[in-house]
Amino acid sequence: MKKIFLYATALLLSSVAFTSCNDDKDELTDSRLTNYVVLEMQGDDFVAWPVGTKYVDEGCKATLGGEDASSRLVTEGVEDVDYNTIGFYEITYSAVNDDGFPISVSRTVCVYDPTYTSDISGKYDTDMAATVYLGKINGVKDWYPFSDWAAGYGNTTQCTGLTFQKVVPGIFYCNDLLGGWYWQIRNYGTSYAMTGYVSVDNDGNVELIDSYISGWGDGLDYIEDGKYDFDTKTISYKLCYAGQIYMNPVMKWVKPLEEE
Repeated sequence: MKKIFLYATALLLSSVAFTSCNDDKDELTDSRLTNYVVLEMQGDDFVAWPVGTKYVDEGCKATLGGEDASSRLVTEGVEDVDYNTIGFYEITYSAVNDDGFPISVSRTVCVYDPTYTSDISGKYDTDMAATVYLGKINGVKDWYPFSDWAAGYGNTTQCTGLTFQKVVPGIFYCNDLLGGWYWQIRNYGTSYAMTGYVSVDNDGNVELIDSYISGWGDGLDYIEDGKYDFDTKTISYKLCYAGQIYMNPVMKWVKPLEEE
């Protein structure tokens, strides 16, 4: 389906200057109207693309004042879509009008494996005893369970409300890959939850695709040894953040996403 992102006849008052004529009034002496380039992206702004199939972009149309303006169109990111690697890729289309005003739209390409049938979607609780964090308690550095940290910060002994939601087959969005560490145990709030995407294959192997913590504007260094246990509905992995935060989250499925 086509998506038109800009008004077809978008007008902008771009320059207004006032010159004093007398003590009682000012006169508008310089004003003009400018037309933006209109960008009409072909196809959807989110595209799920099967891994191993060469990506073919549907492109974008550009017009200015109702006339073709394809010569102004700049497309970036198509060559960066690695159709052999699962993940997200962004394509940007941009153009500038005669007065130098830029405009752009973007498309996200999600390369996925359609043979992945595992579905880990649901609401999870962190296993507070099994989940461990490398840090110091009473001056002693060791791997301590989340339950010890929660007690030390005067918080609850349970991190809840963690979710994994399917985006496309085999790819899931998580609202906190840190298992509630900053969000709930440290009580920093949801801005310090590590959101992100992981892939899960048919053997339950978990791989990090992307992550982001808005409070600090960065993401995880890595996730390794990720595994989903289909019998216990438990997801676990080792992670590193900012080169100094190490933890092994273990999260257990509680109920479907639609249930309160």
